[in-house]
Amino acid sequence: MVNLFSPLTVRGEELKNRIVVSPMCQYSGINGMPTDWHFVHYGSFAVGGAALVIQEATAVSSEGRISGEDLGIWSDEHVKAFNKITSFIKSQNCIPGIQLAHAGRKASTFAPWKGDGEVKPEAGGWESIAPGPEPFSENYPLPKEMDRTDIEKVITDFRNAAKRSIEAGYKIIELHFAHGYLIHQFYSSLSNNRNDEYGGNFENRCRLAIEIIKEVRSILPGDFPLFVRISSTDWTEGGWNIDDSVGLAKMFKDTGVDLIDCSSGGAVPKTKIPAGPGYQVPFADKIKKETGIMTGAVGMITEPAQADEIIRNGKSDIVLLAREMLRNHNWAIKAAKELKAEIEIPNQYKRAY
Repeated sequence: MVNLFSPLTVRGEELKNRIVVSPMCQYSGINGMPTDWHFVHYGSFAVGGAALVIQEATAVSSEGRISGEDLGIWSDEHVKAFNKITSFIKSQNCIPGIQLAHAGRKASTFAPWKGDGEVKPEAGGWESIAPGPEPFSENYPLPKEMDRTDIEKVITDFRNAAKRSIEAGYKIIELHFAHGYLIHQFYSSLSNNRNDEYGGNFENRCRLAIEIIKEVRSILPGDFPLFVRISSTDWTEGGWNIDDSVGLAKMFKDTGVDLIDCSSGGAVPKTKIPAGPGYQVPFADKIKKETGIMTGAVGMITEPAQADEIIRNGKSDIVLLAREMLRNHNWAIKAAKELKAEIEIPNQYKRAY
């Protein structure tokens, strides 16, 4: 029977179990470059038994960063800086993944512990871009409405970032199309009021997402897995919903996406989200069953038995843990003990087990 510790093959990569470290911003980079913090942070997850570690939202361009402290991969210098991290992760029989992102109208903002809202140009901020000239909220930057040149640049930036990610040693790429960042801003009607080929009806609002996927897929080797994170619902009346996500997932499957990471929210502020244990799992379950594409469940998955039940009952193909991994980098080893499963433990740590 398939369970939490069953292997999973996605194109040319085999995950040794179904436990994945979800991408979580650390706001600790310097000009997009990783620091010793990132090496230790990501390396510890690999030591802790996870099958795949997906690096935090990594900007495809300098203006695509959420904050000035975000990681980025918009130059060849960034490639060299990430090689040390990916090499160590692979040495632990773990797969290094990277999430490529563009913040759109949520760019040029403070790291969470430094402030809230817009960082002004005089304080090191920059001009943000979006489908239209509407800010995310009153204390966020007023974005520039994107023209065709801006759109073409974003598509090219994602393509080039994917090429650099391969050179940097990453084995799985996830495109960040969720949480109110740029691509979500296009497919959600709450943030897209355009009247050209990138706005209006469902297909037009999804157009940029599809064009980016096609560009990225075109430069990936045939055996290279491609994930996409989406917001399965906006949790807002009149906004994006799970049925829209099923339709989008079908398009993604036809365009070469292998797995959809099913998150939610972020399009508009002050949304009431009914958060609770496994509250987003039904999205992964519905998309998987109605489209046949692989899915990942994420959101308040904390207990080994809970994670195992999700996999055993076919609700998703992987589980992604975020905050629980911050609390315990060795969560996979703990889960194996509780579920009486075998797991590889580094020789240096075996005396503890």
